[in-house]
Amino acid sequence: MPKWNVRRRPGRMLGLLLLVILSFLVLRRVNWHRLTPLWMRQRRLGLQAKGQNFMLEDSAFWIFGGSVHYFRVPREYWRDRLLKMKACGLNTLTTYVPWNLHEPERGRFDFSGNLDLEAFVLLAAEVGLWVILRPGPYICSEMDLGGLPSWLLQDPDMRLRTTYKGFTEAVDLYFDHLMVRVVPLQYKHGGPIIAVQVENEYGSYNKDPAYMPYVKKALEDRGIVELLLTSDNKDGLSKGIVDGALATINLQSQNELQFLTTFLLSVQGVQPRMVMECWTGWFDLWGGPHSILDSSEILETVSAIVDSGSSINLYMFHGGTNFGFISGAVHLQDYKSDVTSYDYDAVLTEAGDYTAKYTGLREFFGSISGAPLPAPPDLLPKTAYEPVMPALYLSLWDALPYLEEPVTLEKPLNMENLPINGGNGQSFGYTLYETTITSSGILSACVRDRGQVFVNTVSIGFLDYKRKKIVIPLVQGFTVLRILVENCGRVNYGTNIDDQRKGLIGNIYLNDSPLKKFKIYSLDMKKSFFQRFHADKWNPLPDVPVLPAFFLGPLLVSFSPRDTFVKLEGWEKGVVFINGQNLGRYWNIGPQETLYLPGAWLDQGLNQLRDRLAVSPGHCLRGEDGGSGGTVHGNTLPGPAPVHELSGPQASRRGGSRRSLLTAGRPAAAPSVPPLGSQALALPTAAVQTLPCRTGEARWGQGRAPL
Repeated sequence: MPKWNVRRRPGRMLGLLLLVILSFLVLRRVNWHRLTPLWMRQRRLGLQAKGQNFMLEDSAFWIFGGSVHYFRVPREYWRDRLLKMKACGLNTLTTYVPWNLHEPERGRFDFSGNLDLEAFVLLAAEVGLWVILRPGPYICSEMDLGGLPSWLLQDPDMRLRTTYKGFTEAVDLYFDHLMVRVVPLQYKHGGPIIAVQVENEYGSYNKDPAYMPYVKKALEDRGIVELLLTSDNKDGLSKGIVDGALATINLQSQNELQFLTTFLLSVQGVQPRMVMECWTGWFDLWGGPHSILDSSEILETVSAIVDSGSSINLYMFHGGTNFGFISGAVHLQDYKSDVTSYDYDAVLTEAGDYTAKYTGLREFFGSISGAPLPAPPDLLPKTAYEPVMPALYLSLWDALPYLEEPVTLEKPLNMENLPINGGNGQSFGYTLYETTITSSGILSACVRDRGQVFVNTVSIGFLDYKRKKIVIPLVQGFTVLRILVENCGRVNYGTNIDDQRKGLIGNIYLNDSPLKKFKIYSLDMKKSFFQRFHADKWNPLPDVPVLPAFFLGPLLVSFSPRDTFVKLEGWEKGVVFINGQNLGRYWNIGPQETLYLPGAWLDQGLNQLRDRLAVSPGHCLRGEDGGSGGTVHGNTLPGPAPVHELSGPQASRRGGSRRSLLTAGRPAAAPSVPPLGSQALALPTAAVQTLPCRTGEARWGQGRAPL
């Protein structure tokens, strides 16, 4: 065999040198050295369950994790939130993967912008965090349909979260696209993903014993080689376990810890224990109270979990926001939809600010870390902006000619089965049903979730889960009957997710006779929806707008944009847009009183603020200070900036004082019964959009928003 001679093969040497340089440049993108000590760079074994300990390669490893969902945080703020996690003493990020956002239409996938999962995972590695991925396909997470795409419900026989062929075929196609992106990010391939969860809390659903083995195999067949996990709460733990995956538990109180860990010992022997979801707070529902969990209780629970020898993941470390229409709902005794904010009373606020929980947990994890923690990053600046007066307006009825051609059908059809969006139906937003009637009487219908009824253009009331009938007043000749139906959020948890079709369900009856010949308009409120309303279509704002309506106003930012909160005092119900970004729903039944507006979504100069489908118009956005920074648990950290509010014109006309957005960081009380106002629609240009019910101003605010 001839000897290799460097002098005879200069090309090989040069090629080898170029390869080394190229490898160095690629690896520079991710600071693996902060993640991986020299002795662990070989990456042979990954995270293992050995006896009562986790092992990463040949060393004992404790998972100190926190949940942050990339799709609930503006991409511009990902690094800020992850650096704050690292500074709190955590070493692992957990995140869900929302199928409904990544495959909004069957076979069309989106991993761009705020949905760039790969960029988020690589950023976690760069910051110095390991990753536990929770890809579903069902994730719950208080998302519409638990993160499952609504087009699955086009099949009348669909059985979600089972091995029903129509469901598994869709899952297989989704996993084919998702796992191609995930596999290279695994630990054994040089990435930060050390474990992957098999589905989510299936024991609480448990409709098909073959389902969990199917999901596990689907992951493994597509190249998932890291440690597999399941997670269940106390109600589902006994039924959610699958062979070959380590069972973990979800809880909020340390009182549950002993029972659950004893149960785990009985079913899977001596294995590492982990609380996959230690709930740091809870989500809120429209019309309900604001959930608050005391920081001292969280600290006691976390301490008890770690002292018991368990690894832990804080759910949520930072909740973020249900931007747009992605929030889900619960339907136990009654249907209630989730609010826009996913603040969750978590360790970081919705705007990424520190809390007493953060300070206490940082002290705790710092005391057991064995090394000094990084300094907490400074808070992102916040501000109050000058008042914004909606200047232009367009009633829904005047807007109809500019929408896509309505679907014409003999009978009403639910949103998901409308022949639109390439045959994928409508996922989110509003649907308007029109037909003609010739007599008065009792109108009855199954409406999901909230339908405003109009005779011609006059609102006569609402239909919903409890109000299934309404009196149609005396009419003369042919009269247009209209029902504007809002999808308020599909149920995200429970056994009735198969029944979450929205719009009009089945026939609608007038005096027990089914109505026929419908025009159906889709008002899905996508960005393309508002592009139809050119400047010449808008009208000056009248003294008495015809509702529902869209409202448009300019927000001038004369300095570098900063975070703020929008408060809509005097507005009843609607959706707010800024520069085409959907900030989410507002509703005066509370408990949420403000909408978080990231400064990253503002431009220096003129911004378009739109209120879509407002239940009554607001007149101006007004700002005022009302708070200060402070200390948390004795540790001086950057405090929240002053708070400002969006309040209604009624308050200013009365000359009354304006309430601060914050009441010691907690929401002000809100009425529990929704008013029966007329609904309105609204749009943005560099402005705020909302669905209000009474004339009102909007104001800007800083700090933690009251819910």
